[in-house]
Amino acid sequence: MPENIQLGSSMPEEFPLHWASDWGEDKRYGLWMAFTYKGVRQCFRWIKPGKFMMGSPENEHGRYDREKLHEVILTEGFWIAETACTQKLWEVVMGENPSRFKGKNRPVERVSWNECKDFLDRMNGMMEGLDLCLPTEAEWEYACRVGTQTPFSFGDSITEEQVNYGYNREETVDVRSLPCNNWGLYEMHGNVREWCQDWYGEYDIDNVVNPTGPTAGSGRVLRGGGWIDDARDVRSAYRDHFDPDFRDNDTGFRLSRGHKK
Repeated sequence: MPENIQLGSSMPEEFPLHWASDWGEDKRYGLWMAFTYKGVRQCFRWIKPGKFMMGSPENEHGRYDREKLHEVILTEGFWIAETACTQKLWEVVMGENPSRFKGKNRPVERVSWNECKDFLDRMNGMMEGLDLCLPTEAEWEYACRVGTQTPFSFGDSITEEQVNYGYNREETVDVRSLPCNNWGLYEMHGNVREWCQDWYGEYDIDNVVNPTGPTAGSGRVLRGGGWIDDARDVRSAYRDHFDPDFRDNDTGFRLSRGHKK
């Protein structure tokens, strides 16, 4: 780590916050905090600052050239939702449910990046200090990997008991229905692809401290792969991008907070 870079505190500055409906700490996964809106609860996990190797090594099976391996430093911790946004949360905020595969505990899908931004703006207007946002691409991969450098947070391979993926799958599944990673985050691989804050572009390996991607572009980043994808496209390093108005039945998002965009 460069000598002039200092990591932030391992604890959030204000804990708990006034918007929190409940909070605590468990031995295995650490700090958590939740908000409840119109009876719908969303839990977040606290992710400590740190550094990691983002991207994939050249010998990783299934890698793409756009996954250049490089060190990234995140100097501040952040909160990230333990699950993708559910249909029941989307519906109580937006008043409708665009998803193809209906189920209140399934991830909302068929939502564009721009529609997710509208959702965030509404939520932030309803609950002062909530400061919801989408995770940056670097934050997303850091939270997915949990210190691993293998293709998946579960190791070198995955099974259908761990990840909802593969051409023989037909739809999404409820959030929290598959094993979480070692930071308590569910379905980071598969189920739905997740929008990130960043515009898509080649990695800027000269700007590795709290990277936020290009300042402009034609597509926003998607991470994690979806229920219809093969193993190659649900790896920790896999990255894709689409127009901010794009929507599909394998595309959703995960809430984050702790920084403003």
